[in-house]
Amino acid sequence: MIQLGDEETIGSALHRAADVFGELPLVAAPHNPNRDYHPLGYELTYQNSALAVEELARQYLAAGYGPGHRVGLFLDNRPEHFVHKLALNVIGACCVPVNPEYRASELAYLIDHAKLDLIVLLAVRRTIVESVLMTTFEKPVLVEIDQFEALLRSPRRRREKDAVRSSTSASILYTSGTTGRPKGCVLSHRYELAAGAWYASRGHLAEVRERSERLYNALPLYHVNASVLSFFCMLLTGGCQIQSDRFQPSRWWQEVRQSHATIIHHLGVIVPLLLDQPESELDRMHSVRFGFGAGVEPQLQAKFEKRFGFPLLEIWGMTEIVRVLVDNVPPRCVGSRAFGPAVPGLQVKVVDDAGNEAGLNAPGEMLVRHSEAQPRKDFFTGYLDDPEATESAWKDGWFHTGDVVVKDESGMLHFVDRRKNIIRRSGENIAAAEVEALLMTHPLIEHAAVLAVKDELREEEVLACVVLIAGVRAQALDNGRRVEIASEVHDFCRERLAYYKAPGWILFKGEIPKTGTQKIQKHNILSSRDDPRHEPGIVDLRDRKKRIATSASGRDTTGANNMRLEART
Repeated sequence: MIQLGDEETIGSALHRAADVFGELPLVAAPHNPNRDYHPLGYELTYQNSALAVEELARQYLAAGYGPGHRVGLFLDNRPEHFVHKLALNVIGACCVPVNPEYRASELAYLIDHAKLDLIVLLAVRRTIVESVLMTTFEKPVLVEIDQFEALLRSPRRRREKDAVRSSTSASILYTSGTTGRPKGCVLSHRYELAAGAWYASRGHLAEVRERSERLYNALPLYHVNASVLSFFCMLLTGGCQIQSDRFQPSRWWQEVRQSHATIIHHLGVIVPLLLDQPESELDRMHSVRFGFGAGVEPQLQAKFEKRFGFPLLEIWGMTEIVRVLVDNVPPRCVGSRAFGPAVPGLQVKVVDDAGNEAGLNAPGEMLVRHSEAQPRKDFFTGYLDDPEATESAWKDGWFHTGDVVVKDESGMLHFVDRRKNIIRRSGENIAAAEVEALLMTHPLIEHAAVLAVKDELREEEVLACVVLIAGVRAQALDNGRRVEIASEVHDFCRERLAYYKAPGWILFKGEIPKTGTQKIQKHNILSSRDDPRHEPGIVDLRDRKKRIATSASGRDTTGANNMRLEART
């Protein structure tokens, strides 16, 4: 593995990796004749990656971009994303990946909050971005990836020139917070390289062999998993990241086999979809050594491992700290949502509601830090332009994760639930407050509360409890127009939020339970938090939550089989 110096930057690490690993492949895309780009597949070596990055960096610099500039990459899951990200980091600019599921208001928020100077985008995205820029304060330059050099223009403002350091911002990734709008997590060069080195050194069942691994990742590049954790692990060890456009159960195994993948990254939602595929003599005809991911339903983990012949290593991590904990040392705790013990470099404390350390096997919030002497080492730099939120998360020298866990007698940590007002659906974090705020703008809604309910496929689903205005309240409660109104409310949300944030369930109530001080009692909304199906006044809208996929030609390719991590079999 490339050994990192204290002041290592992404650019210096890339060039050292290119010298060491030369003609080995760094980035690939699997063969897919139905894809709008690279239908025959794509592969770029370390040496050619370094040359491509050097040329792109020259073009960015010639146009006036450099330290301090923030550039949005609206390139979906194309492998070119990595080349542009590396080039931006080489010149000291910051990469801001754009979620292609964002609706206009969400995109406008990101552009203004991140203060983007430039957006590099696919041609098919230009129309929506241009319409959004009519509503934003910031007016970044737009350049299409296929006409990059010809159309690249100087930024609207120049930044102070400064040397690129390990503390320089490499990425800003947006993650849902508990107070509404997403927070921008600022990640430094040091953070991203340390994340890759940490992953590469976990060992045991998660051993990453130098010059040998081909890591298949179908997760989105606007998330830290694919864009940072797995990619920098591969870059530092001479491995190759195989980046698929999205997860589809019907072609997942085909791509894994054809690409000779040795490691796969997964989310909990992937496992039941793959288990639902017909059993085949090909089930064990692959090169996969282990899977690396989170959220697998306990009752499915052993079943999957027995059928397909490799371990699914449960991990814990978050955008603020992606140096993951992992259950990778035999004997593993399969089927218990265990994700490993604390280890040197990532200390853990489990506390109760009063802030005192919880006893063994007692649930409490998980707090983490690097060490007492350097608690924030290799963590995120902070939330963009929100020092109060950053310091609040670091209360008393520990980062408060918002995850509820238990620690057993062996020190093993087991995930229980989320303390924060966050819904985790198919790997996406959804802030209940953001959905609630939108629902309250609907003309028929007087009050709204949003909460997570368990889902057998997607881990959790969005449930909206709504109280309609007096004039229509009785109609919904009497079931006269219940489905019609629920569909209208769902469409209202879909037009303004990414599809996965829209309510999958809408529950009509005459009132929402509150305390004497008028605080909503979400725990009293449902008679059973495990299954909302039998609640009187509820409407199931889950089948309406389908991703609208747009091809490079501009065609609407909506369909269950095109949904990222949402495909049904």
